[in-house]
Amino acid sequence: MLETSMRLLDLLSLLQAGRDWGGAALAERLGVTPRTVRNDIDRLRRLGYRVRSVPGRAGGYRLEAGSEMPPLLLDDEEVVAVAVGLTAAASGSVEGIEETSLRALAKLEQTMPARLRQRVDMLREATVSAAGGGPTVSAATLTAIADATRRREQLRFDYVGLDGEPSRRRAEPHRLVYTGRRWYLLAWDADRRDWRTFRADRIRPRVPNGPRFEPREPPEEAATHVRRGVGSRAWRYQARIILAASAAEAAGRLPPESGMLRPIDEERCMWETGSDSLHDLALFTARLDLPFTVESPLELKDRLRELAARFAAAAGPQ
Repeated sequence: MLETSMRLLDLLSLLQAGRDWGGAALAERLGVTPRTVRNDIDRLRRLGYRVRSVPGRAGGYRLEAGSEMPPLLLDDEEVVAVAVGLTAAASGSVEGIEETSLRALAKLEQTMPARLRQRVDMLREATVSAAGGGPTVSAATLTAIADATRRREQLRFDYVGLDGEPSRRRAEPHRLVYTGRRWYLLAWDADRRDWRTFRADRIRPRVPNGPRFEPREPPEEAATHVRRGVGSRAWRYQARIILAASAAEAAGRLPPESGMLRPIDEERCMWETGSDSLHDLALFTARLDLPFTVESPLELKDRLRELAARFAAAAGPQ
């Protein structure tokens, strides 16, 4: 019985490699006969694993998704990666997933070998989260968007814009992009006939999805396009600020979701960014501790003058 169980685990590990295995190849790897392989495949199926079999010389076995989630076999590195991911998800930006992540993490740690638990504990103790308190988005919304993207079906949803006005949208989803603070959807807007970036926390999917579509190629890589949109069209106030630093140096001080950087020369770069608050944008820019010049908007220049006068008055006469 022990030998059979060990062999089933070895067989399952091979099938999880994501390829087709011929019966003879499996028998050779496991050191058994092809008939034993067929019997073991039947045992795995009774345990809930969906193993597809294709007869013939070009056929073989492959593990497929099933109606239920059977146990997985993970190597040491995969176990640590899953545990760290669940820890991050427990304090992440996906609404309603915190408690679920903690339950899954507790189950994983209960069966985790001591050597792996020690590695996970060391990582947890050596890590502190500095993630911003961005708005959360429901896991159901992300799943609905991802499913429409995979199926290449038009997404129909209600959307609340920056001005607070609701609208009904039709879009061909391309990619979900996570900036570390917010989730965004890059999609082709079927009504406006152009690429648009939507904040996922403002999306409320409608069912059913729309018709299938042929995928389009965006003008640039998805994450780059979203960052450009975040730095310009996604905020109430859009700003163009010249920083007295190279683009590489400025990139080291700015989070990816803060906007787009464009080199001007070796000592200056253009930062296209934005914010819903001029006050927050002014203070954030000042905290970069770099000389800067505001090109636009005029409202940001006025806000900086107000703050400069306030700071000067607070410092008193020289």
